[in-house]
Amino acid sequence: MARFRRKSCITLIALVLLVLIVTVVLKALTPEDSPFDNPVGEQPVLERRNDNQIQRENDNKLIQSKMTDSAQSDKLEAALRKFPPPNYYLHAFYYTWYGNPKFDGKYIHWDHPQLPHWDLKVAQGYPQARHVPPEDIGANFYPSLGAYSSRDPSIIESHMQQLRTAAIGVLVVSWYPPNMSDDNGEPTDDIVPLLMEVAHKYHVKVAFHIEPYKGRDEVNMLTNVKYIIDKYGDHPAFFKYRTNTGKLLPLIYVYDSYLMNSEQWGKLLKHTDSNSIRDTPYDAIFIALLVEEKHKRDILTAGFDGVYTYFATNGFSYGSTQRNWDSLKAFCEDNNLIYILSVGPGYIDTGVRPWNFQNTRNRINGKYYETSLSAALQARPDFIAITSFNEWHEGTQIEMAIPKTGQTVYMDYLPNKPAIYLEITRKWAAIFGGERRKWQD
Repeated sequence: MARFRRKSCITLIALVLLVLIVTVVLKALTPEDSPFDNPVGEQPVLERRNDNQIQRENDNKLIQSKMTDSAQSDKLEAALRKFPPPNYYLHAFYYTWYGNPKFDGKYIHWDHPQLPHWDLKVAQGYPQARHVPPEDIGANFYPSLGAYSSRDPSIIESHMQQLRTAAIGVLVVSWYPPNMSDDNGEPTDDIVPLLMEVAHKYHVKVAFHIEPYKGRDEVNMLTNVKYIIDKYGDHPAFFKYRTNTGKLLPLIYVYDSYLMNSEQWGKLLKHTDSNSIRDTPYDAIFIALLVEEKHKRDILTAGFDGVYTYFATNGFSYGSTQRNWDSLKAFCEDNNLIYILSVGPGYIDTGVRPWNFQNTRNRINGKYYETSLSAALQARPDFIAITSFNEWHEGTQIEMAIPKTGQTVYMDYLPNKPAIYLEITRKWAAIFGGERRKWQD
C-alpha cells in the first residue's frame, strides 16, 4: 500500500512537471511565432475575404449603376413621351459661341461690343462700348437661363428639352473649323461631341451651318466637309436626308455662300469637274444662302442642291421678302432644288448695332411669327428653318426669355409666358407636318 502511494506520488509529480514544461515552452514562444494569435498568419484569409467583399461591392455598385441608368433611361423615355414628336423637316439655327467665367474663364459673346456704323458721321452719334455681363449683355432680351455657357451640360440639356417642347427635329449648329471662330468668340468645334450626345438622347438631329471664315475657298471647304463627315458622320444624331435619287446624304448649310464665286464652287460641286466631291464618300446636300435675286443664277452655275433664306426680317433681302416666296418656289421646282424658307419671331439688334432701327421687326406678341409661318406654308417649302433658337444678338431667338430690370432695360415676352415662342412653334410644327403629307398625296 505504501509502495502504491509512492508510485502515485511519483506519477503525479511527473505529470505536474510535464505541465510546467509545456507551459514554459508555450510562454517562451513570441506572439509573432504563435500559430494561434499571430495576425500575420491570418492575413491571407483576411485578404481573401476583402477581395471577395470588394468584388461583391463592385458587383453591387455595377448593379446599382445599371439600375440607376435604367431608371434614368426610363425616366427620360417617360419625359420624352410628354413631348410632341420631333418634326425633322423643321430646323432651327443654333449658336454655341456663348461663354461665362465658370466654364470658359470669361464672358464670351455676352460682352459683345456695340458695332460702329459704316458711315463715320452716323457712327459718331451712337455708343461703341463693350457690354459688361452678367447684368449688361449684348442683346435686347434676357435669357431665362442667364448669361450661360454653351459648354455647360445642364444648358445643353435644357436646350434639348426646349427644342423638343417646340417639336423641332433638327438643330443647325453654327460651325467654324477647329481652332477658328468668329471675330468676337472662341473656337467651338470641341463643343459639338457633347451637343450630339445630348441631342441623341432627345431624338434631335444635328446639321452643320458652315460659317464664312478667312481663307474659305473650295480647297478648304473640301477639307471642312471631310472633317465633319469623318468625325461626326457615323453618329446617330448626325442629320442625313434621302434625296430623290435614293441617296442618304448629310445636309450642309453654307452661310454667305455667295462670297465664293460660282466657278470656285463648281470645282467642288459639279459632277463634271475632276476634283468634284460628287459620288465620293464625302458627297452631301449643299444648301446655298440666297440673299439677292441674282444669286439664283450663281447657285445654279455653282452646282448647289438647294437654297435657304436665313433672315427673319421680312423685306430685308430678296430671299427674306415673303411676297417673293411663291416665285422662289417655282424657281426651285424648275431646277430640282431643295427649297428651305427661314422664318423668325421678329428682329432687333440695337443691343449690338444701336443705329439699326430700320430692320427692327416687332414681335407683336407672337403675331409676326405666326404670320411668317403661315406665309411659309403657303409657299410649300421642303423644309422650314427657324431663325433662330438662340441668336440673342439679333433678337431672333425663340429660346425662353424673362423680364429683367436693372441698369439695362430689356424687352420681354409679356404678357405671355417665357415659353410662348416654343409653344407657337409646336403648334405650327404639327400644321406643317399635316400639310406636307397632303402635298405628297
